[in-house]
Amino acid sequence: MNKAQLVEAIADKVGGRQQAAEAVDAVLDAIVRATVSGDRVSVTGFGSFEKVDRPARYARNPQTGERVRVKKTSVPRFRAGQGFKDLVSGSKKLPRGGEVAVKKAPKGSLTGGGAAATVKKAVAKKATTAKRATAAKKTVAKKATPAKKTTATATAKKATAKKTTAKTAAAKKTTATAKKTAAKKAPAAKKATATKAPARKSAARTTTTAKKATARSK
Repeated sequence: MNKAQLVEAIADKVGGRQQAAEAVDAVLDAIVRATVSGDRVSVTGFGSFEKVDRPARYARNPQTGERVRVKKTSVPRFRAGQGFKDLVSGSKKLPRGGEVAVKKAPKGSLTGGGAAATVKKAVAKKATTAKRATAAKKTVAKKATPAKKTTATATAKKATAKKTTAKTAAAKKTTATAKKTAAKKAPAAKKATATKAPARKSAARTTTTAKKATARSK
């Protein structure tokens, strides 16, 4: 069983795969941090994790048989609890699914400092981070909606402005055409007026000449 399979195995018990993955990550992270800092992480009925210092020593290379000096180092060590050992050896029957395989921790054993406090802090930190991430996603979603509305409004305003500009251009073209037509009609009207004016003068002269002739004959 790998980590993904472990998450799937406890997903139904903790409310979903996401919650299971966060729980597994939080527990493993807390165990590693506590062990690295030198604390002993003990889980009743399951086992304990601790840091063990190994002094410098000499060893032999299994391939060549050559003697090699090994530097001082620290390694993690896990010791299985008695309940875990009994279940693996078969001296105790493994409970069916849904029941607790190892003993529960006695009351009051999860309080206090040390590794237990580290585990609590790690779990609380994970929960706080998840809540903040959810709140941030909601805030971004709320901000995105007004932005979409603003964009739609701006697009509508641009379309209206384009229509208004088109109407104004059409009105200007109509006015220009009307002016050109009026300008063309004006010279024709002037020519007609100029043509009629001499005719009136000729008629006036004829009338004057007739009057003078009548006066002489008298």
